[in-house]
Amino acid sequence: MTDYHINIFYSDEDGGYIADIPDLEACSAFGSTPAEALAELQIAKTAWLDANRDKGNKPPSPRYRPAIYQAEAGEGRPNF
Repeated sequence: MTDYHINIFYSDEDGGYIADIPDLEACSAFGSTPAEALAELQIAKTAWLDANRDKGNKPPSPRYRPAIYQAEAGEGRPNF
């Protein structure tokens, strides 16, 4: 199975952690801990990919890369 970038962040509004996969539209999950949000996201990811396949679509290729990890080829390692 393809590996996708996962964001996990605390939401004051929701009072818990949100995990999402930017490459899979509207694929997100909630948990009271980061681990719980991640576990719920794995379930959501499987359901998302199954529904996508049932529609006759191929899984999207991972494309999302946070800006902090992006570097032009030949630039070397970013300075932090």
